[in-house]
Amino acid sequence: MKVKENTLVVPEQALTRNRLRKAARELVAERGILPPVSFAQISRMADEVIAVTGSDGQFTEFAMVVCGNEIWRPVVAATPYNRRLLLLPQCLKNNSSCHAEIDQLGLICAGCQSCQIDSILQKAEELGYATLVAEGTTVAVSLVQEGTVDAVIGVSCMSVLQKSFEPVSRAAVPVIGIPLLFEGCAETDVDNRWLNDELTAFQENERFRTVSVSALKEKVRLFFSEEKLAEVFGSANDRTCQLAIQSMLTGGQRIRPLLTALAYSAYSGTVSEELMTSLSIVVECFHKASLIHDDVEDDDDFRYDTETIHKQNGIPVAINTGDFLLGKGYELLGNLPLDPARLAACYQLVAAGHVALSLGQGADLLASSHQTILPVDQQLEIFERKTGSAIRVALLLGAVAADAPEADLATLKIFSGYFGMAYQIKDDLDEFREAGEHTQPADYPLLLSLLAQESDESLSANLRLMYAGNNRSRIPELIREKETDLKAEQLLHEYTDKAYRELDKLENLKMKLSLYTVLGKIF
Repeated sequence: MKVKENTLVVPEQALTRNRLRKAARELVAERGILPPVSFAQISRMADEVIAVTGSDGQFTEFAMVVCGNEIWRPVVAATPYNRRLLLLPQCLKNNSSCHAEIDQLGLICAGCQSCQIDSILQKAEELGYATLVAEGTTVAVSLVQEGTVDAVIGVSCMSVLQKSFEPVSRAAVPVIGIPLLFEGCAETDVDNRWLNDELTAFQENERFRTVSVSALKEKVRLFFSEEKLAEVFGSANDRTCQLAIQSMLTGGQRIRPLLTALAYSAYSGTVSEELMTSLSIVVECFHKASLIHDDVEDDDDFRYDTETIHKQNGIPVAINTGDFLLGKGYELLGNLPLDPARLAACYQLVAAGHVALSLGQGADLLASSHQTILPVDQQLEIFERKTGSAIRVALLLGAVAADAPEADLATLKIFSGYFGMAYQIKDDLDEFREAGEHTQPADYPLLLSLLAQESDESLSANLRLMYAGNNRSRIPELIREKETDLKAEQLLHEYTDKAYRELDKLENLKMKLSLYTVLGKIF
């Protein structure tokens, strides 16, 4: 959505600023608004705040900032000081007497006390804050996404706060923005009383404590050590068991076990590390089994730059290793310390996921073997069945184990489908745009489907002949000529937007914000 081009004015009088802040706080509390919210909704709220306070319309953008602050306030307030970042602008310094050095991250205060930066930093660091004196919000967003901090209090000019709204909202970064009192690139000023109030505000509230996706990702990574897997699998001297452990250790970003751990952490009142570890390993067993079988079916030589199991040991051994991982996954699932009803629900969703995956893979294999270009809707259905079902199993397994409410389970089920389709659309685009000498048109089937759909009858027929024959080298050129990749990008935006809209329906704020973070990093 296009940002309105209004004058970016901060009220000169503290009384006016505080009146607008109070009205925003009351509006958010009255309606129970939770983050994140869209730019359009923030804009409507700001108009209401201006109207109810009888303020000048020139303060509309300021009202948007304070509305955004009030929406994020409970999340930031529930974040411990040592998990927060204070971001200050360099323009607060005194240019004529500043002795600070500047590196690639920002300004390194010399403590000369010639400006207010030093005293602000001292106050924040005494509380336990991480601090950064730099322009813009890119570094701050990155630090949140990396798991270094969980919330940001940022001081900046109105123009920077305005420009940063969309990326900060998309990444679901918990942030309180404090605008400088006037625009300018040197020796600006900030409302120090307001800043101090925000710095010191803290309220213990487990409901609003976020789950650090990056910190959890590191924890999940540690679940997959050779020692841990040998302990879980047993029979460490058996060759089949060794091959299975090797496949579990090799490559991958552990996205599926991360999603399982996220869902379990978000919905569980008391997290059991043992149960979270077992759930994560179960999901990865099923995932790695599907990859081994997929490599056999596609006759792929390499996976994660390592020779595939069937190339090293033959097809029968690879199939058996995949079967062993499936069996081990179900065995571990059956041993989870869950009540019978939840355990039955876990079995049901895993089985349904396998059925959907097999149907999607079957349709994909048949289309490939017959050199068929499928209609767009059928190709998207394959994406939903293959990748969407895998994401669904990962999320719902953790959520069901933690006894998540039915309404959220239904939302996560729909979200998983959109997430899976968006993920595969992006994968096809990456395959096309980063094509190497071994890349084939079959590696980006959605672009083929879109090209066929957008072509006239004659070109569509020729395209199918090219794909079925030996003249496939012309296909990438046609995709570029018809700008089919741009159409795929539009489709990607459509499905990521659908995924975000589903997330907004979640009742559990931890789950919502965590998945916003995941989507922001992937897309």
